[in-house]
Amino acid sequence: MEIDSAVAILAALAQESRLAALRLLIERGPNGLPAGTIADRLGLPASTTSFHLSALERAGLVLSTRQGRQMIYAVRFVTLRALLAFLTESCCAGQPELCGDLARLLSPIPEESSAMTPAFTVLFLCTRNSARSIMAEAILARVGAGRFHAYSAGSDPAAVPMPEVVAKLQALGHDVSALRCKSWDVFTGRDAPRVDFVIALCDTLDNQTCPDFGDKAVTGAWPMPDPAKFSGGAAERSTMLNELYASLRRRIEIFISLPFATLDRMALRARLDEIGEGPVGMLARSGGA
Repeated sequence: MEIDSAVAILAALAQESRLAALRLLIERGPNGLPAGTIADRLGLPASTTSFHLSALERAGLVLSTRQGRQMIYAVRFVTLRALLAFLTESCCAGQPELCGDLARLLSPIPEESSAMTPAFTVLFLCTRNSARSIMAEAILARVGAGRFHAYSAGSDPAAVPMPEVVAKLQALGHDVSALRCKSWDVFTGRDAPRVDFVIALCDTLDNQTCPDFGDKAVTGAWPMPDPAKFSGGAAERSTMLNELYASLRRRIEIFISLPFATLDRMALRARLDEIGEGPVGMLARSGGA
């Protein structure tokens, strides 16, 4: 890094709100945050936040990308590390061991990708959060790794996931160690994680009203049969679970292939519902809810 570049970066940081925004984005990591969320966290007007983020972007400290109508900002860690390397290149008169952890922090890293791809957070819902939503969470965690964060919850969660479902997921090579039943209350309130998509997997959650997940969340319905209501012997139930898995995976793969950058909220919601209207195969004849 040249000295004039270092001066420009330090000048961009010589303002309280910009430094606060950068620290917030460093905490968030490579997934970034929407500009509106940054403004809310800092308690600043949207226009003021946009001005400061633009200054940070001109200095090469952050990178922006558009998702629908949102601008997502993330730290360019390559720039931060280059600045630290410049400031410490002659540290301790050639005795790096005196710098403690600084030497470790400045170890080589891969080159930065030219495109930032922030991850969407997707919440799957069903009443008991023990089968359909658990299965969907596991599938998206695998096929959408790096681009999507998968969660599941229910209005009346069971104590533990359905053993048959867990066994099926394990047999198909999924990591089930983090799967658990939880209330959808976990995803409401001020300290709840941001939710971008909420997908209900049973018929209007058994006529219950979903809580408010924020005005940013895009909602959709993918009605799926309830494995708890599957009948027949072990072989038949296993076959129906296989088909439920295949139907969920097919829908999720269509979902993650949507052109998110070119669709607004209304179009995204329509596409979600279209995916949910697709065939479910023999499951429709199984008698599930």
